[in-house]
Parts: sequence; structure tokens; C-alpha cells
Amino acid sequence: MLVGDGPMLATYQRQRPDAVFTGFYTGANLARHYASGDLYLHASHTETFGNVVTEALASGLAVGAFDYAAAHEFIRHEQNGLVARPGDEAAFLAHALRLAGDAALRARLARAARATTARLSWDAVIDGFARDLAEAIDDHNATRTPAKALSTLSSPLSTSP
Repeated sequence: MLVGDGPMLATYQRQRPDAVFTGFYTGANLARHYASGDLYLHASHTETFGNVVTEALASGLAVGAFDYAAAHEFIRHEQNGLVARPGDEAAFLAHALRLAGDAALRARLARAARATTARLSWDAVIDGFARDLAEAIDDHNATRTPAKALSTLSSPLSTSP
């Protein structure tokens, strides 16, 4: 069963007429599908963050993904999921087969996945974002010359010359 939608849906439906494609789900319906799953495979090369990765981890699913975006941020290979280098489709498929065939591995990764997201909260996300912004400002200021720094002291909206 494949839950979701996207630009390749019609192509995949033609390629795999034996598979069940549910389309786009949200809320309780999506949560029910996560809860009934054995594993989650995130094959996207284009998703910028991938809330679905954190949703799958929070649902206690063993996750296989490319080491990119949310998967890179939250999955530690062999600890709470399996990740392949971006673009390494052979490794991604090998991880998928390994997850499908090893119930003990799925159970171990699923427990760790759930524990990973138990530490996440809106406060933790906002605090992390604030730290990232402060680091970006520090990095930006470190690369500026004193003359450039002084030139930015007056606002473009300022009335002084």
C-alpha cells in the first residue's frame, strides 16, 4: 500500500497495477495508515524537509530513506533507521529489502525511532531555529569588514543623509 500523492502518481499506478495507491491523506486517516504499517520508505530526492519522515518516526515505524533533509537531520544509520547516500538507489533498495526481511531489525529501529521524536517539541524546534539564526548572523558578521559593518548602521528608511 502506498499512501500519498505527487507528480509521479499516475506513472507509478501504471507501473504497479497490483499495488494499492490511497492518494493524499491527512489527520486521523493518515495516522491510522502509519499505525498499521510495518515500515516507511522515503524515496524522495526533492522534498525540502519531509514532515512525513518525522511522522513515520513518531509512529514507531522503521524508516529507510536517503540521507537528505529531514532524514539527515533525524535518522542515525543503524541506530533509529537506515539511510543511503543521496542518489545511491542501489543502497536504498538494499536497505528496503533488509527492512522488509528482518522483523527484529524493524522492531529495534522502530523503538529507537519513537524515542527520537519523543524529545521533539515545538519549544525544541523553535529553540533550534533560534540557534541556527544566531549562528547565521554570527557567521555573516564574521565575514564582514569594519567598513561594511559601519555602512549598515543607518537604515535605508532613515531620514538622515
